[in-house]
Amino acid sequence: MSKFGTLVMGPAGAGKTTFCNALIQHLQTTRRSCFYVNLDPAAETFQYEPDLDIRELITLEDVMEELGLGPNGGLIYCFEFLLQNLDFLSEALDPLSEEYLIIFDMPGQIELYTHVPLLPSLVQFLSRSGPLNISLCAAYLLESTFVVDKAKFFAGTLSAMSAMLMLEMPHVNILTKMDQVREMVSRRELKRFTRVDVQLLQDSNEVPVEDSESSDPMSKEALLSGGSFERLNRAVAQLIDDFSMVSFLQLEAQDEDSVSAVLSHIDDAIQYHEAQEPREPGDAQEVDWEDAD
Repeated sequence: MSKFGTLVMGPAGAGKTTFCNALIQHLQTTRRSCFYVNLDPAAETFQYEPDLDIRELITLEDVMEELGLGPNGGLIYCFEFLLQNLDFLSEALDPLSEEYLIIFDMPGQIELYTHVPLLPSLVQFLSRSGPLNISLCAAYLLESTFVVDKAKFFAGTLSAMSAMLMLEMPHVNILTKMDQVREMVSRRELKRFTRVDVQLLQDSNEVPVEDSESSDPMSKEALLSGGSFERLNRAVAQLIDDFSMVSFLQLEAQDEDSVSAVLSHIDDAIQYHEAQEPREPGDAQEVDWEDAD
């Protein structure tokens, strides 16, 4: 029997815990079972108390104090420790039925999703190829205010693509905090961001020709730096365009319709509805007749 889950991940400040809270609230409203797992050993406060909390096993604060590590090194140690104690996860998750959506709230350190091989090992243990047999997808969150700085947005897009390539699992990429940018960016241009139109970045890197005639050495240095930055951005844009993997959903965590739309994409990615028992036609008819009375 397969279980279902989503790893909520992305850089710090993207709104991961806020999205988890909105998702839990929506699931409770629709009377759907969920199981909330906090895998951030540095987390402090929660709107919804986790059903399983990595801090019961290890905390970042204790690791930094006892081993003298910094935040990033401490986090890596915490995940190495978790991988050495996977019974902590299996004992809690193994009894769950397929009716549950398991929500994993991940840390915000970007190296976990880009080049450190710890998360792929965890995904392998959790997924259908592992003992827990969970049908997983990643919900990769990126703050929508990045669209104001196009270079920053495409750097975030590159991190999302890196996570997709590294984890080799279904991904739902999400632009969060949409209410903060709707007045800054036109609807037409916003569509170009959600579809990751690389021409947006190329259009923003045009350097005025007259600047190259300046006799100010500092201006020439700045121009050289700008040219190098432009070439780097074009290379990044070309890489994203060549893979053509990343597109984004829009999320307003306070809007229930928005949360519901994102959840429907997650359900499609994990094939949740295909595993549910179909309702008997007679049951639906009885409800309709009762309502009609």
